Amino acid sequence: MTAEILSTHTPALFQQAVRRAAELLRAGEVVALPTETVYGLAANALDENAVAKIFEIKGRPAHNPIIVHVAGNEMAKRCVQNFSTAAEKFSKSFWPGPLTLVLPRAETIPDNVTAGGATVGVRWPSHPFIQAVIRECSFPLAAPSANLSNQISPTNAAHVRAQLGGKIPLIVDGGQSQVGIESTVLDLTVSPPRILRPGMIHAESLAAVAGEISNFKFQISNSALRSPGLLEKHYSPKAKLVVLVWQNDTDLQSQIRNSKFETRNCFVIAHTKIPAGFPAENVSVIPHDAEAFARALYAELHRCDAAGAKLIVVEALPESPEWSGIADRLRRAAA
Repeated sequence: MTAEILSTHTPALFQQAVRRAAELLRAGEVVALPTETVYGLAANALDENAVAKIFEIKGRPAHNPIIVHVAGNEMAKRCVQNFSTAAEKFSKSFWPGPLTLVLPRAETIPDNVTAGGATVGVRWPSHPFIQAVIRECSFPLAAPSANLSNQISPTNAAHVRAQLGGKIPLIVDGGQSQVGIESTVLDLTVSPPRILRPGMIHAESLAAVAGEISNFKFQISNSALRSPGLLEKHYSPKAKLVVLVWQNDTDLQSQIRNSKFETRNCFVIAHTKIPAGFPAENVSVIPHDAEAFARALYAELHRCDAAGAKLIVVEALPESPEWSGIADRLRRAAA
């Protein structure tokens, strides 16, 4: 199989791609679609057999649940037993957008979507293309990131093609993802609500809407999980990744030499202290801004892997709340 790739950069191409994606989804197929966070590998969330194809294509462990994507609160309410007052508040403030709400699942949601658990994560994405596809289909989409399990999430169509181009019938090219890391996941089945996976909507923003928020705790488990993104190692490049603090070039070179890691083909991703003692093509500089850093990070990790990196050194991040989601991804990538 070779994936058909459809672009969306004119209204006519956009509508053509919507119709083709919906046609395949209605037939029980799996397709790659753009969202504002990362590209998703989508199937009919109400079709157990279609969802099973996602797990097979990704090599995804069965205990890792999948987020259900909807187009509007009314569709979200059909996916859960009770769309609570808290859910109404958070959806009003952050939907459509990069926030997933975990609620008691409806009976219509298949077991494999929730890894057999009693809850389901629901999100209304803001990307116009996936919204249009969901409306065209009139059913919600199960859509984890469109990559092989545990590898770096894709933020453009080329990333999807490199990993899954021979496994799926369609990749829709909707341009570069504008958020760049996966959604914040908030568990509303506990009080106070608990962040299961941090993202670019951070705890302080959530607390401003509904009071106290319990922050996430690092979780290692092989039992059914309440959310994706809770595995110890996840979002990982092929190269070994380490996060370091350095004062200058000499300090950085010394840390690399003294480390137990392979130092051949070392790449550096920096935001403040830019090293000069490396080949220019081995150094990436991302702005010292959380939103810009998140938008660019996965693309830089993909670039390092494609260039044959053996070691990727990332400059340690600030500890302020807006960086928490990015820090979480780097921690799991380095595990």
